[in-house]
Amino acid sequence: MIRVKMTENGVEMHGHAGHGKNGQDLVCAAISALTCSLINSLNALAEEKIEAVVASGSTAIRWQKLSDKGKLLVDSWFLAMMSINDKYNCIEIT
Repeated sequence: MIRVKMTENGVEMHGHAGHGKNGQDLVCAAISALTCSLINSLNALAEEKIEAVVASGSTAIRWQKLSDKGKLLVDSWFLAMMSINDKYNCIEIT
């Protein structure tokens, strides 16, 4: 189970999807790709000042304040995450 904590100033994620062996879990890979895309998009497209720490089974993205563009990117990421969760039931939002 991937636990996602969303706050006004960031997102924290811990855990694994549990739909395959470590390094071979396609659900985990999809979630990782979406999250890396969020980090890159916040930096490159929205030019947000963020801090991102990524490790196996753990990601933290922090910001002070997001622009409307940054908020839209986070909302898009969240919708994609919920679509994955609808099919695989692997995300818990806290």
